Amino acid sequence: MPVPTSSGPAKIEGAPEPGSLHSEALKKGGLLGARTLGARGPAESPDPSDSTSELPRGVSSAPKESKDSKAEPAKPAAPAEAEPSTEKTPKKEKSGKGRDGKDSKEGKEGKEPKEGKGKGKGGGKAPKFVSDNPNFRYIVRVANTDLDGTRPTGLALTGVGGVGLRLAEVACRLANVPAAEMIGNLSEQTVEGIEVTLNSLPTKVPLWMVNHTREPVLGDSLHYIGPDLETRRRDDVNIMRMVRSYRGVRHERGQKVRGQRTRSNGRTGMAAGVLKKDAKAAAAAAGKEEAAPAAAAPAAAPAAATATPAKPAAGAKKV
Repeated sequence: MPVPTSSGPAKIEGAPEPGSLHSEALKKGGLLGARTLGARGPAESPDPSDSTSELPRGVSSAPKESKDSKAEPAKPAAPAEAEPSTEKTPKKEKSGKGRDGKDSKEGKEGKEPKEGKGKGKGGGKAPKFVSDNPNFRYIVRVANTDLDGTRPTGLALTGVGGVGLRLAEVACRLANVPAAEMIGNLSEQTVEGIEVTLNSLPTKVPLWMVNHTREPVLGDSLHYIGPDLETRRRDDVNIMRMVRSYRGVRHERGQKVRGQRTRSNGRTGMAAGVLKKDAKAAAAAAGKEEAAPAAAAPAAAPAAATATPAKPAAGAKKV
């Protein structure tokens, strides 16, 4: 154990003295005065720039950059500025507004007018459906009525006057035609068979499905379709007018026929309020015209009275 003394620091037994030859040899060998323990080889002063000497084991340092690499990279040369051109670019012409110069889609670049959507005499709507059947008919004529050939047969027949959805389905069943088949795909003979079936409905359906049951003139039950239905309706109204029935009179006056109320609806006559206002205005104007001559007559009478009397003749006697 070191023995402390008052004269100086404590000495360790067996330690070489600082000035001895043994201590100098240890210093040269790097075993005396080193900061870290272990063999470091010859005593050499560590390179301050070497960062790997103080790094822990397993850690590598980044590669050092050379002086050339530290230099700033050369900036690319700026492109030569284009000389300003003296010529001015032409401005886009604006289309005029008004009747003569309206903005139209045809004038715009890169756009063309759509085909098949023009209105008027020049263009019409293109068909929505295009069939592969060469014998397909887009317009089918039944009972003097043009029908759309792209619709199913059961729905297309409802376009005929006097034929509803129920009668159309019945006609398809009687003619052995599928109601879901497009009527344009049917042949002409099949369409003629459907028309014959519609004309013979009174003999094949109950009487409550017919639109003219027990007519008073003929006494038969008939079913009118197409333009014949409108003609027959007009004839019925004329007959009621001729016999002066209640319904005929109501038809003649333009009033409601089937017993509806007319207090709040169906007021087809002239507006009474407007007539009364016009009559009052005309009476007031006539009264003013009559009052004007009557006021002028009394005013003329005093003027005549104030007139000077005529002088008597020379041979007349005084009264």
